[in-house]
Amino acid sequence: VGAILRPAARGARDLNPRRDISSWLARWFPRTPARSVVALKTPIKVELVAGKTYRWCVCGRSKKQPFCDGSHFFQRTGLSPLKFKAQETRMVALCTCKATQRPPYCDGTHRSERVQKAEVGSPL
Repeated sequence: VGAILRPAARGARDLNPRRDISSWLARWFPRTPARSVVALKTPIKVELVAGKTYRWCVCGRSKKQPFCDGSHFFQRTGLSPLKFKAQETRMVALCTCKATQRPPYCDGTHRSERVQKAEVGSPL
């Protein structure tokens, strides 16, 4: 009836799987995403094929600009690519400065003094 409750052994108390998992997740998925970096200072013209889905690089770290190669994940940016489907087959200019107001399409922002003065690989 009157059971005596004893504290758990020290090793068992220190082992908190929930804390271990959340710290692991925090390393791979930071709460505050990194800022996009300027990949290039000019857009890249590509032919999009109607019905095909593309993944546009948001972080600016991909070696396959303007498309994602997974660098955002391996560099733990907390950013994700912009997935979009081409509505028609056509040539388009895709942004690589990552400052466009119409992602993934170039809107001419790369011509701004702010982008032109920035170092490639640095955030704006």
